[in-house]
Amino acid sequence: MDLSRRIVLGTALGLTLATAGPLSANAQQPASADRDPGEPLDVRTPDGVRLSARRYGDPAHPEILLIHGLGQSRLSWELQTGSALARRFHIVTFDLRGHGDSDKPENASAYGDPARWADDLKAVIDAAGLHRPTLVGWSLGGLVIGHYVARHGAANIAGANLVNAVTRLSPDLLSPTSLDYAGRLASPDLSARTEAIARFLAACFARMPPAEAFARMLVFNGMVPRAVQQGVVQIGNDGLDEAFAQVPRLLVTFGARDALTQPEMSRRILALNPKARLSIYDDAGHAPFYEDPDRFNGELAAFAAG
Repeated sequence: MDLSRRIVLGTALGLTLATAGPLSANAQQPASADRDPGEPLDVRTPDGVRLSARRYGDPAHPEILLIHGLGQSRLSWELQTGSALARRFHIVTFDLRGHGDSDKPENASAYGDPARWADDLKAVIDAAGLHRPTLVGWSLGGLVIGHYVARHGAANIAGANLVNAVTRLSPDLLSPTSLDYAGRLASPDLSARTEAIARFLAACFARMPPAEAFARMLVFNGMVPRAVQQGVVQIGNDGLDEAFAQVPRLLVTFGARDALTQPEMSRRILALNPKARLSIYDDAGHAPFYEDPDRFNGELAAFAAG
């Protein structure tokens, strides 16, 4: 089935299901009534941006901080926060600046400075009272981790799990599809931008989510202002390679059917850090944590407990 038809059918069915009630018990997305909303955290960044954050589980347990990708939200991690992981670990999620329920500065300059993303992550760590969290960065979240370590060091983190992560903003490491969307997502034309958002979201998956879940994802993807898309392409790469080389423990997770990043985007980390380990998901796309959550949650649990 081509991409356009997948989007249309997924969205239409999702809207139908949304009015009919929660998904069946064997569907991948947890039913609305069963979602743990978590405990809200008050996070303010050095430049005054309010970030929406939640904590799950016992704060005395080992710590995991989940960082979502471009256009997404903390809700992207519901198959982690709604799983046994939240009983074994203290999990923190948050909406990146410009995403979800976090503040949305109007100027693209608020999103182009890597120091702001790094300081945002530190603000979440401080607000949650985390001591040595395992950082998990999906897509853009990997870039945020790299700039955090470049600016604040790796002494206070236990390790990092890079999930189909952007480890360097470089055209040769991104797919032609990804490069094409970079312009369309920032289009001044609402029609063009709306179509790009739907196609970009669908491109994140080799196996489409349940229809209701995809419809919900479209909502929070559509909340991201154009200024974010204009700004993120300006984020530089200074210090990233040196930063990833510093991380004490590294798990690199890669969905081999990724339509948005080239395999070298993830594989290059193995050369930068000899402690890094690569885990390939042959049947997953850009979001292996969603497409194969049982395997992902098990590997993350083993890594974070180590």
